[in-house]
Amino acid sequence: MFLAVSGLTKQYQIGIATTVLKGVSIQLAKGHIGVILGPSGSGKSTLMNIIGGVDRADSGTVEIDGERITDLSQDQLVEYRRKSVGFVFQFYNLVPNLTVAENIEVVSNISKQPHKMNDVLSAVGLFDKKNRFPRELSGGEQQRVSIARAIIKNPTLLLCDEPTGALDFDTSRGVLSLLQNVNRDFGTTILMITHNSAIAAMAHTVYRLRSGEVAEVTHHSELVPAERIEW
Repeated sequence: MFLAVSGLTKQYQIGIATTVLKGVSIQLAKGHIGVILGPSGSGKSTLMNIIGGVDRADSGTVEIDGERITDLSQDQLVEYRRKSVGFVFQFYNLVPNLTVAENIEVVSNISKQPHKMNDVLSAVGLFDKKNRFPRELSGGEQQRVSIARAIIKNPTLLLCDEPTGALDFDTSRGVLSLLQNVNRDFGTTILMITHNSAIAAMAHTVYRLRSGEVAEVTHHSELVPAERIEW
């Protein structure tokens, strides 16, 4: 398995101890799309942050493409995030005084084997808007820039945290369709967290989290195209 998470536990001490993850184990094959479903407080974001090397587990292991990242030092985690992981968030976090191309180029410059800028701009449908600033784009277009920024460095794993949470229905389906295209065209393994159960239909594997535990795992042999998803 490309992604193998085993027995992850995580507790935060904020006044009283709060256990967020209780022995979570998941697996995802290379080149697949995975969706983590669950309500607020179920542990979705904590799990993704540990997989992305942003946070550390109290116990358990995470292996990405054979590398056990839970054993890495802080400096090694920085290199892991730089080299292997792309992040897409609900809020776009674009630099307002940089153009579309410049926002993407910032990340391209720190990658050893980036994709070509024009290929990525074309893939996300923004080639003709590469010289515009974020304020001149719609919300959906800004999210497309954030996806382009994440994939330009040619990551092996793309982590998406509620990527459609701030978007309307039609724009959300466009962004989800784009993620399916990225998976197909670049072979990028994608792991997405969401509270929207309809999105599960576009994933190879769906993990339902409840109170810090995996309540159910579902595998799909046929994926629903994002443009046909309804909610």
